Amino acid sequence: MRIGIIGSGRIGGTLGRLFEAAGHEVLLANSRGEPYTVEAAADADLLVLAIPLHAISSLPVEAFAGKVVIDANNYFAGRDGSLDRLDRRELTSSAYTAETLAGARVVKAFNTMDYRPLGSEGKPGAPREERLAIFLGGDDEEAKRQVAELIDEIGFAPVDTGSLADSARQEPGAPVFNAPIPAPEAERALRSA
Repeated sequence: MRIGIIGSGRIGGTLGRLFEAAGHEVLLANSRGEPYTVEAAADADLLVLAIPLHAISSLPVEAFAGKVVIDANNYFAGRDGSLDRLDRRELTSSAYTAETLAGARVVKAFNTMDYRPLGSEGKPGAPREERLAIFLGGDDEEAKRQVAELIDEIGFAPVDTGSLADSARQEPGAPVFNAPIPAPEAERALRSA
């Protein structure tokens, strides 16, 4: 699969290495002049957004139409500027991304784990109960299935949090945020949340 990653910082760069190791072609784009451009995103089979939420509105919407888009970002008002609907919890950050990139098939994933365990704790081939959880949420079941397969390929256990509206369960402030935990414990935490 050809995977375009918009943003090659800690999360984007780590995902790029993991996806390449799993046999995928990875194209990185960032604001520092990498050769792959955001406009070329139409050539990718799947896209990852690993950029601050405030930068989403500057993306060319048409390049994302119909694409599975993994939203790995989180909303932080101090960095992104205050967004009323997010501050009032009327909208999750990924629902905002889906609204902004109308036509994209957005799946929230890779936003709850620090890049260090993400880069080193994957266990391809290990039983699910021994793998750390990567949470995902979205409204498109086929898109979620594709993202779950990628999560599995790089050695983590996909744990579904529900729809984009439900993805607040994996955002900053949620009990599972930035808490690398095995899949069974993650599923228990979600049931009790």
